[in-house]
Amino acid sequence: MADQQNKAHHVAEWASLRNTSLEIAEAIFELCNYDEKKAEQVWEDGNDEVLPLAFSKTDKDTLFWDEQTIERKDL
Repeated sequence: MADQQNKAHHVAEWASLRNTSLEIAEAIFELCNYDEKKAEQVWEDGNDEVLPLAFSKTDKDTLFWDEQTIERKDL
């Protein structure tokens, strides 16, 4: 359980440092099996699987990926 809490805290901190919604950060890390190097690459380059997964984690209509606002309706 402590390992899960550490992962969640790390992902939240990672998202905050990158001005990225927590849901997007969670989706990135989930897709990268919590490999931070791969996560950084996906954050920089994108991945078609991230946004649908991120929006599936929330009822929000907008999420942020760095300085870009993504709207659910645009998926």
